[in-house]
Amino acid sequence: MKNICYIIGASVTEGMYIDRREGDFIIAADAGFSALEKIGVMADLAVGDFDSLGHVPRLEKTICHPVDKDDTDTALALAEGMKLGFRNFVIYGGLGGRLDHTIANLQNCAGAAEHGAVCWLWGEGNATCTFSDGALQFDAGKTGMVSVFAADRACGVTLQGLKFPLDNACLTSTVPLGVSNAFTGAESVIQVADGTLIVMWNEDARSFVNRIRKICDEDTSV
Repeated sequence: MKNICYIIGASVTEGMYIDRREGDFIIAADAGFSALEKIGVMADLAVGDFDSLGHVPRLEKTICHPVDKDDTDTALALAEGMKLGFRNFVIYGGLGGRLDHTIANLQNCAGAAEHGAVCWLWGEGNATCTFSDGALQFDAGKTGMVSVFAADRACGVTLQGLKFPLDNACLTSTVPLGVSNAFTGAESVIQVADGTLIVMWNEDARSFVNRIRKICDEDTSV
């Protein structure tokens, strides 16, 4: 069983769901602290410059950074989670809102994936998984759109059970070949042998977290 590190960002939207188990960890990135307060969940660690929150949280473990810094609060929270040894991250508030922050979050997750982490982002009903040299499986019955992008260059990309399959293909970050694919209801697999993929689909937060929890409990894929 793999533990999960939840990171709650400032731009988190309604519908957030947390399934906290023993060994899991929750990091509030700046105003993500207030988002957690609203659902009655206490963070284990607060990280950021707290310009969005407006005050430094009264929490036993708080890391305060200057406003003028090179990294976003979410990036700093992800780095702290990596230091603690976590390799499975669920990030709320990482999608939607400011486009530049969405792109920054995807880049940060791609960088973490190169160091063996798997990052799951959710926001506004959109789900994303970023992983390197592995496979992401979906059980039969899944429908809707799915898009697969290379973070840089990804080879040995195989898509099975989707409307538009691929077999041992190479994708690059300059040609969006994997955009607007679709689940067919059959069991499906998205695999990369060498490189990092960003996979996007639509899913509510509860189903999203249940999917991740199953993967972590069974230790069967990414």
